[in-house]
Amino acid sequence: MQILLTGGTGLVGRALCRHFSQQGHSLIVLSRDPGKVAGLCSGARGIGSLEELNVTDAVDAVINLAGAPIADRPWTKGRRRMLRESRIDLTRNLVDWMSRRDQAPGVLLSASATGWYGDRGEEQLDETSAAPVADFASQLCQDWEAEVMRAAELGTRVACLRFAPVLAADGGMLARLLPVFRLGLGGRLGSGQQWMPWIHLDDLVRLFDHLLSNDSCQGIYNACSPMPVRNAEFTRILAQTVRRPAIFPAPAWLLRLALGEMSILLTGGQHVMPKRTADSGFDWQYPELSAALQQLLHKPA
Repeated sequence: MQILLTGGTGLVGRALCRHFSQQGHSLIVLSRDPGKVAGLCSGARGIGSLEELNVTDAVDAVINLAGAPIADRPWTKGRRRMLRESRIDLTRNLVDWMSRRDQAPGVLLSASATGWYGDRGEEQLDETSAAPVADFASQLCQDWEAEVMRAAELGTRVACLRFAPVLAADGGMLARLLPVFRLGLGGRLGSGQQWMPWIHLDDLVRLFDHLLSNDSCQGIYNACSPMPVRNAEFTRILAQTVRRPAIFPAPAWLLRLALGEMSILLTGGQHVMPKRTADSGFDWQYPELSAALQQLLHKPA
């Protein structure tokens, strides 16, 4: 199978490239710096634009991961525009390109985020839950998914994965938290009572493989552990795993002062359950947080 990836040089994309190349699939990665793709993405072919692919370059599947990081900097007007362009505009262009192919790719798997659900307090959520009154992050996900789903009109099987924060030792949220927690300076965020979905990187890769391999899988899938925790519990378990105390909470007012509207990513919560994911037959390797962190932080070198 030949797979086209957008956003393939990021944390998840690199892991997917390793996985699918080991299975013998051929990989093409759309990147702003195609010369670096082979080194970063397990020998994948790098392209700088979709127009570099001609009709003889068969594409059997597309995995769409592209999107500027949402939590790297405050949501200024310019940053909001970049976040939308890097997700919505790119996805629109991708689906338009698929529509111009003599034969559209058979399957499109696309990233979204559990931020789609907004800050929902104690409400238990799954893939059938109604959309919230949207904040910026939620509306971004809703508009992104709308562009992805246009591909179904081409006869392409489409699945959207709503990512929870991805746990990996060498990137993402966990890599940013570790230096603070290893110094014993970690603590809960806000009240600590907000629900916090999460997923181990290996399980996310396995979920992509599962959805790609099963022709009956289409629609929305929550890419998260079936055992979400509250932020205070996440903090306690992470501190315990690195054998340090966690006694320095960050008050909600301070986070709002420092981050503005973006603070909702830290103080808001979603009690998200992966119902359709479980119903599809997917089985988690790391459903429980303590075991997931132990494997990531104490695995043999």
